[in-house]
Amino acid sequence: MLSLLLSAVLAVQAMAVLELNVPEQPVVALHSSDVVLSCSFNHTNPFNLSDLSVFWQLTDTQRSVHRYLEGHDQLADQAERFANRTRLFPNQLGLGNASLLLSRVVVADEGSYTCFVRVQDFGSAALLLQVAAPYSKPVVTLEPQSNLRPGDEVALTCVSYGGYPEGDVIWQDAGGRNLTENITTSVVANGEGLFTVTSVLTVVLEPNSTYSCRLINPILGEEGYISVTVTGQNIAFPPVALWVTVGLAICLLVLLIALAAVCRRKIKESCEEAKREGMISLKS
Repeated sequence: MLSLLLSAVLAVQAMAVLELNVPEQPVVALHSSDVVLSCSFNHTNPFNLSDLSVFWQLTDTQRSVHRYLEGHDQLADQAERFANRTRLFPNQLGLGNASLLLSRVVVADEGSYTCFVRVQDFGSAALLLQVAAPYSKPVVTLEPQSNLRPGDEVALTCVSYGGYPEGDVIWQDAGGRNLTENITTSVVANGEGLFTVTSVLTVVLEPNSTYSCRLINPILGEEGYISVTVTGQNIAFPPVALWVTVGLAICLLVLLIALAAVCRRKIKESCEEAKREGMISLKS
């Protein structure tokens, strides 16, 4: 029955005189939230809801999202992924509100939706739904993490996750200049279609170098930011080597003190012996 009705609706589409109002700009919905796809119509003559037909479908595939016919929801042909996630506003249908509430939005919901309305006249209009999710605060790690000297090559890795759509990564130096060379960025989607963005900047270390990583969500306009200062030292001792050096220095100092004490005693003994020998010579 639905296929026959849709065929009839499409057949008269060229003669449609019922004007529908939908957003001209894309409708942005946050991942996991609810969104209203607005669709309204003006009908000057009173009508019964039993004479009203409302169809929502995916524009590209024409799969059914929600349909209302003869005063009731008719969801037998609804696409499975929309089950228990859609509803109209029954109390406002008579006022010309054919909007659709879509619950628990997921990335796969993104796309074009067409609203069909027929009372006595017929009209249709399409709108675009965009899905967005904010990224986590970026985190920067450094490799290697120790024994850094000016002139060493280091890799800074900036990671942010859980966002949509694909974010833009910008690296900058301490002067705010964009760094464009020696950067490798990868984007991986999880099972929900949300992205993890990983960007690696390879630089030659200078003393007290500061770098910042910015990640921008192109739809939400949100920006995650983190900066890190890397200090390179000319001489750096590992902790173990430092303690060995200190230990050797202490041992050397003890030996010097002991040697000084022995020498002093030997000198004293030599002096006393020489004094005794002198006295014996005088007696003779």
